[in-house]
Amino acid sequence: MSKCLETIIEDDITYGIIIRSNYTAPSIQFFTPQHFSQQLGYMNRKSGYEVKPHKHLLINRDIQLTQEVLFVKSGHIRVNFFNDASYLPFTSTELFAGDIILLANGGHGVDFLTDSEVVEVKQGPYMGIEDKVFIEPPLVEYQNQLHQ
Repeated sequence: MSKCLETIIEDDITYGIIIRSNYTAPSIQFFTPQHFSQQLGYMNRKSGYEVKPHKHLLINRDIQLTQEVLFVKSGHIRVNFFNDASYLPFTSTELFAGDIILLANGGHGVDFLTDSEVVEVKQGPYMGIEDKVFIEPPLVEYQNQLHQ
């Protein structure tokens, strides 16, 4: 059985935070440092608890890195993590229905291992093709890796 809460770290960089479907805690817990542009938290409250009505203020924020959250509604996926050192993933993890992952840094790819429904949340506005660069190995390096 996998851990309920996992962090993908490489060279002191947090690439991902995974909350498994069986995670539980007695109250409220945030998993991200305050400087992350996407905050990920968990709440466990008793019936009758109320979050006081509020609204968020308009504050200019300087967001230079898109972080995204994937909620696996159904199915089975694999998330591959990439750093700047290679065109090959340095690690990967599999997610199932009910699992949540914050993709915080570096590159990532997703393989759908079964028919799956995934909800994606990220900052906007979306900048289209200007928002990302694809990680593609040089053909020779890729062919060499396939034959090892």
